[in-house]
Amino acid sequence: MSRSRFIGVVLTAIATSTGLTTFDAAAQGAPPAPPVQVAPPLAKRITNWDEFTGRFEASEQVEIRARVSGFIDSVHFPDGALVQKGDLLFTIDQRPYKLAVDVARADVTRAKAQVELSQNEVDRAEGLTQNRTITARDVDQRRANLNSAVGTLQGAEANLKNAELNLEWTEVRAPLSGRISNRRVDPGNLIAGGQSGATLLTTIVAVSPIYFTFDVSEADFLRYSRMASLRDGSGKDAGVPVEVKLSDETKWGRRGKVNFVDNAVNARSATIRGRAVFDNKDQFLTPGVFGRLRFFAGESDALLVPDTVLVSDQANKIVLTVGPENKVVPKRVELGPISEGLRVIRSGLSVEDKVIVGGNANPMVRPGVAVTPQPGEIKVATTN
Repeated sequence: MSRSRFIGVVLTAIATSTGLTTFDAAAQGAPPAPPVQVAPPLAKRITNWDEFTGRFEASEQVEIRARVSGFIDSVHFPDGALVQKGDLLFTIDQRPYKLAVDVARADVTRAKAQVELSQNEVDRAEGLTQNRTITARDVDQRRANLNSAVGTLQGAEANLKNAELNLEWTEVRAPLSGRISNRRVDPGNLIAGGQSGATLLTTIVAVSPIYFTFDVSEADFLRYSRMASLRDGSGKDAGVPVEVKLSDETKWGRRGKVNFVDNAVNARSATIRGRAVFDNKDQFLTPGVFGRLRFFAGESDALLVPDTVLVSDQANKIVLTVGPENKVVPKRVELGPISEGLRVIRSGLSVEDKVIVGGNANPMVRPGVAVTPQPGEIKVATTN
């Protein structure tokens, strides 16, 4: 073999050996398909709930104003306390009203004496008419005096009752049980009483039961009306059971009933006002507090997945699935509410889909990439 041919064979062998080494190295250095856990969406019959926002309102609320004028003598409650119906709240200086009662009582005594005198004169005159010592006209006059005295007595008694009532009104009492606000007037101040222009002393709100008001859209109201879920056949409110939770609560633990639906839809907002009533024996719920309310809206078959499998793509929600050739396939879905700790998927998935429920946090798991699927499972939460 010539020297040039030998060199060529050697170079060919080296090149072939180098190529094989490079190919094997590339094959050995390629990353394996990332493992993921997959499971079909959980098919389950669920209870549907419609949710609305609203605020609590007092079932009763009253402004405390005095019926008589005078100086505030004393205040009998701490600000913000719970009071019972009939509790004494304010005392107005009673001295002028006691004097008025004494004067009215004296007028009654005087009127009674006049009635007694007039009655004696009538009795005496009727005895003298038999022997014609007195004329019939004099008898009539004395009877008229008696009737006038009786009328004066009745007026005096009415004035006495009015004076006693004014004296009673110097003690301002709670007209209902509930939580009282702060006092607006301190002792020693002169207040105005009466039916108009009376000074506001404080306010009281009933705390149990308590109302929750919310607005329902016109479309929802029509749907509920067709379902006859808000009113019964007589047009009365049907007492639909509802649940409510506060802004810092995760469970629907407070239960009540719808007790009122307004009689007209608001033309501007296209909503109608509803109201539910709740027991509030622990006085925790406070008027004005924000909350969310839900009530039963039927049952339906649904597909459920954990919220952790959802991916956001601008305004869309996407679920990653494993398709043919074990490649990641994104599917855009329409979300529903949470049920038993899982998210309801209204559309976009089928029971045959293999949803990636584990390993999706791996940055290598992205659309079009091959993965190694492993069996997983979707379970409902033990609590709402």
